[in-house]
Amino acid sequence: MPTTTIRLPEDLKARVAAAAERAGTTAHSFILEAIAEKADQAERRADFHGVAEKRYADLLASGKAIPWERMRSYLVDRIAGKIVARPVAKKLAR
Repeated sequence: MPTTTIRLPEDLKARVAAAAERAGTTAHSFILEAIAEKADQAERRADFHGVAEKRYADLLASGKAIPWERMRSYLVDRIAGKIVARPVAKKLAR
């Protein structure tokens, strides 16, 4: 496994050591877990933005959407357990 050196300010190093001790692990393991969590978060955010960009491109290509008021009403009814017809996307007014 390759080695990477990071320089931590003394106060952060002390905080990491204390947090690792409370978690019952080593500072090394605590730092590795923190880096893995941050990398996962960045990957999920990138995936989220990718899906959003694709959906927006699809919306622009089709020119169809469901007005928020109609969609919100549909979702509120669904959450309440009502059986309601799914709203249909319509061409956007320009």
